[in-house]
Amino acid sequence: MTPEPPLPALTRAEGEFVDAYLEVLDLLGRINPSRSTHTYGALRAAQALVGRATALRDALTLMHTRGESEVHADTLARALRVLDGERRSGRVIVPGESAS
Repeated sequence: MTPEPPLPALTRAEGEFVDAYLEVLDLLGRINPSRSTHTYGALRAAQALVGRATALRDALTLMHTRGESEVHADTLARALRVLDGERRSGRVIVPGESAS
C-alpha cells in the first residue's frame, strides 16, 4: 500500500477554505441532475449548500482580513488532490454520453 502524500502546510483560514470548497463540491455533486436519482436527496443537498457557501465566504473573508491577499494555487491544489478533490469535483460535471 502506497502511503498518502502529506497535506501541505496551510493557514487555518486556508484549511477552512479548502474544507468548505470540498463540501460545496460534494453537495453540488448530489444536486447534479445528471447524477441524482431522487428529488428529496437533491433538495436536502441544496438546502445544505447555503450554509456551506456561507462557510466558504467566511473563510475567504478571514483570509482577506488577515492580509492573505493571494491564493497560493499550487499549494491549495496539492491539498485538494490529497483530499480526493479530483474525484469529488468529477461528480459536478455532466458525464459524456455512453457509447451505444
